[in-house]
Amino acid sequence: MKTNVNLWWILAAFFLLMTGIYTGWNIIEHSDRPWFHAIEWVGTVALLFTVFMSVMIAFYVDRVHRAQGGELPEDVLTADIDDGDPEMGEFSPWSWWPLVLALSASLGILGLAVGTFLLPIGLAVFVVAIVGWVYEYYRGYFAR
Repeated sequence: MKTNVNLWWILAAFFLLMTGIYTGWNIIEHSDRPWFHAIEWVGTVALLFTVFMSVMIAFYVDRVHRAQGGELPEDVLTADIDDGDPEMGEFSPWSWWPLVLALSASLGILGLAVGTFLLPIGLAVFVVAIVGWVYEYYRGYFAR
């Protein structure tokens, strides 16, 4: 993961260099105009935002790397599968509520695309699906 952080910082430096070269090239190419009008602003701003995006990703990946306390087993090439096999949580393979939730999302999107009368129906199905999914372990066969 530390390699990824370094690569993003290198990419940010590369895009910053390319922004300078691109802007300087446009100023040289259009030297008959004032410098402010010689810059091609769309490309310069796009390259500059690419620098900012690379810096944001590098900062985020670096913070995650520090927060996890170093390299994870899945980042080490010599690690076994069992080294990074923790308990991920409890999943319900029998639950139908995620399908109902997907139906409510599709009704909502269909309501945006076709007719707004479907939006309240999609919202009602969404509320029922969320309540059902959250409380499925409190009633019925799988109550705890």
